[in-house]
Amino acid sequence: MTEHRLALKAVKGFHTFAWFTIEACMMFVLYSGIRRRTDRRVGQAAAVVAGEILIFAANGFHCPLTPLARRLGDPTGSVTDIYLPKWFAHNLPAIHVPLIVISVVLHVRNLRSARARETGGARGHGGLHQDR
Repeated sequence: MTEHRLALKAVKGFHTFAWFTIEACMMFVLYSGIRRRTDRRVGQAAAVVAGEILIFAANGFHCPLTPLARRLGDPTGSVTDIYLPKWFAHNLPAIHVPLIVISVVLHVRNLRSARARETGGARGHGGLHQDR
């Protein structure tokens, strides 16, 4: 029994570490979008977030560690109840979806602005510019 309890704590600890890492990436992507910075590091952080989304979706919108937590003795299979506040853990998807949408919108804006600067900045360049 003690072995299972220790293993369950390890699973929950791993989940907390993974969650914190993904959250840090999410906040970096959001912050970078607000600061109008879209670069390779943002892409790497966004890939971490996207990977988590894909794993979560592929697992029927449940944490893939839930069955393991159940097997180790947690009756609910929760991997968040010890290390995250219950209300926060329960609402993670509802909190993340708007943040992800906002981040995507911000980075699309950033990429469009960068593309406009690369192609001359303003519409009408390309022979139509007149000197006064």
